[in-house]
Amino acid sequence: LKGPSYVTPHNIKQLKRLNQVIFPVSYNDKFYKDVLEVGELAKLAYFNDISVGAVCCRVDHSQNQKRLYIMTLGCLAPYRRQGIGTKMLNHVLNICEKDGTFDNIYLHVQISNESAIEFYRKFGFEIIETKKNYYKRIEPADAHVLQKTLKNLFPGQTMESHKSN
Repeated sequence: LKGPSYVTPHNIKQLKRLNQVIFPVSYNDKFYKDVLEVGELAKLAYFNDISVGAVCCRVDHSQNQKRLYIMTLGCLAPYRRQGIGTKMLNHVLNICEKDGTFDNIYLHVQISNESAIEFYRKFGFEIIETKKNYYKRIEPADAHVLQKTLKNLFPGQTMESHKSN
């Protein structure tokens, strides 16, 4: 697996194609315009030079907290269970760790998507609430909110050095 590359105007069509295939919901032009602004928070993942997955996040200031929202993280079905999702999520977790000022990371997952829920739980995410009718035009329409609380570290301090305190 080659390291992920940033989403740019040159490869955004690949991201659109991936999202159309992977997710049951469609994303509008604003989503893609915003993705071009977030730098390393939006990345494509490659397998043998083919883009097979992507992660797109944004910084969210809500509930008096600095939160990272995972808008999309997905991989084409034939390439699942090969560590690509793990690499993409670790990329995002590393950004948060280096930054040191995020309170938590969160995302929405369709309540029927057990493999995704299981995947995020392995990384310490927990279901903190369930939103009724979160999705339009797909069934089930309800979404779990999964969240991982980040210990507020000082910039430059790693999780390891934090644990030993």
